[in-house]
Amino acid sequence: MTKLINESASLRDLRAHFLEHSMRSMPLAGAVVWLALGIAALWLPDATTGRLSIYVLAAIVPLAALLDLVQRRRPFSGGNENPLTRLFLSSIVGIGIMVPLVITAGVRSEDGALIVLGMAILAGIIWIPYGWAAGDPVGLRHAVARALGAYAAFAFAPQEYRSAAICFVVVLAYLYSLVFMRRPLAGRGAAEG
Repeated sequence: MTKLINESASLRDLRAHFLEHSMRSMPLAGAVVWLALGIAALWLPDATTGRLSIYVLAAIVPLAALLDLVQRRRPFSGGNENPLTRLFLSSIVGIGIMVPLVITAGVRSEDGALIVLGMAILAGIIWIPYGWAAGDPVGLRHAVARALGAYAAFAFAPQEYRSAAICFVVVLAYLYSLVFMRRPLAGRGAAEG
């Protein structure tokens, strides 16, 4: 669907357009970045890991764009005429507004793992508008399972492994999404059920 789309298009057409033009490499980029942070967290102090987790949000999108370009895909090449794309991009801004709250809580508590927890949950929230825009229940499942798993890792992992455990929960959520999320056109069959 390469033609311009407008707000009077059907929801089905808007969703197909969104899937066709979204950043398909985002889950892979997210998994790579969070895996790297989780491995680093095994050796770094929580305070350092907490500071590094702040940059996770900033690292995923450029890495996903690079991966898409390497695969000769043009992310968001459909422009912003699709209201679902605008909703998704606006949601990223909304999540970004909450980042200072997470940083403040972590700094005041002097607990770097709290920053990792907050960033894991905030970055996972984007899956809710993504899932709705794509018409894919995987988005909500990813966000909820990721949040619950991250809370559990924070609460039950030994203190020296809390940050790493949170990161590995996030990686598992991304792996789930990579396997089950809807794909545009030919790749959609099995994932739609």
